[in-house]
Amino acid sequence: MKLLYQLNAAFTAIIIVIMSLTAFFIYSLLMDLLVQDELRQLEGRAEVLKNIANEQNPSERVAQLSKFIQDSNFPMLLFDRYGEEVLFSTLPAETAKTWVENYDGELIEEEVWESHRGESYVVYDLGFEPSSSGMILVIATPFDDLQVVQAIFAGRMIGVFFIGLMLAIIMGYFLTKKLVTPLTRLKQEVKKIEKRQFSQVQTVKASGEIKEVEQSVRQMAYELERYITSQKQFFQNASHELKTPLMAIQGYAEGIRDGVFEKEAAEKGLTVVVSETERLKKIVNEMILLAKLDSNEDVYHAEETNVIDVINQAKDRLVPLARERDIELRLEADGTFHTFVDRERILQAFINMIGNGVRHANHEVILRSYIEGDVLRVLVTDDGDGIPEELLPHLFERFIKGKQGETGLGLAISRAIVQRSGGTIQAYNNESQNGATFEMKLTKRMSSDEK
Repeated sequence: MKLLYQLNAAFTAIIIVIMSLTAFFIYSLLMDLLVQDELRQLEGRAEVLKNIANEQNPSERVAQLSKFIQDSNFPMLLFDRYGEEVLFSTLPAETAKTWVENYDGELIEEEVWESHRGESYVVYDLGFEPSSSGMILVIATPFDDLQVVQAIFAGRMIGVFFIGLMLAIIMGYFLTKKLVTPLTRLKQEVKKIEKRQFSQVQTVKASGEIKEVEQSVRQMAYELERYITSQKQFFQNASHELKTPLMAIQGYAEGIRDGVFEKEAAEKGLTVVVSETERLKKIVNEMILLAKLDSNEDVYHAEETNVIDVINQAKDRLVPLARERDIELRLEADGTFHTFVDRERILQAFINMIGNGVRHANHEVILRSYIEGDVLRVLVTDDGDGIPEELLPHLFERFIKGKQGETGLGLAISRAIVQRSGGTIQAYNNESQNGATFEMKLTKRMSSDEK
């Protein structure tokens, strides 16, 4: 069953249960309300009769009483309580006699009396002054009359409830349809993602949590498209990067085997083969490392580390490269910053960052560190030509490299290590001077927060 029909069925069932319970309680209370209302009316009639009875002029009193009795069509009984004598009655004689005899014993506190035939009456009894006279006036209304009113009201109530139920079901259907329609549309968009039709994914008009889900779905589609595109580029670039050294190795190996290269040429060919083999080995090792960093493999071992010491160590390792290129390598770092990271991995990230700066600098590379509470900012600034604008958005992707790049994997590895360490890394061109800056941020982590 579709969600729309399930929600409508559930909504209708809830309405029926609630309205049925409400109708039951209203019907049960209705008779009590009718009885109380009838008692108030009987009390009013009794007061009128009492006033007539207290009339000083006997002839006037008789005339008013006769007129009231003629105009009023309701059972009435006047009797002597002490003598158990019926003085006046519009009730059947047996009923009047039964009420008089049982008044003091059973009926005096009751609101509903039964006749000798089992018929029920709502009654109001009133004593006359002085109380010693023992005269009691009883005014009654047949219970059947109230039940008729109750039945009429119940019929109308059922009609109103039925109409209300129909209106509620209709409104519920449209409201539910309005709620379910975005979900149906969202399902269609998810189907497009399943078929990798990312460019055809459209926005779904919705609100609340459905809107949040819709935004997450579109973001997922964007990330999937970007991931698939990056994977295609990765395989294309990887195949190109691997093909180049393999072709060189194959060409020289076949030349040496076939005697094309001899003596010095053969020695040079062997040197190229070894060099390209080392390069190929480095590319493969870096690709394996990246794959492991991106997965959950246990290649990252966090320990308490003073990151400032790691920066110094990375700088010392790159001093020979800087001297070879006649680049001044300066470090401006003070204090200590202890956090739980993989010392060897974070060292590798710093070496990649600083080495990249040295390869692209003209005269100097400056390393600066700033401790801001629980955050360490490390800046590697060079005075080179800067990063081409078209390269900036893709700088940390795999096999993306500049003019002086090696394998195109160093910065991608740095980003993976920094992210695994709970930090961020970015690059931008300097505004006030030539060159570019790589900025890394690390946050202090507890020992249990290793991933």
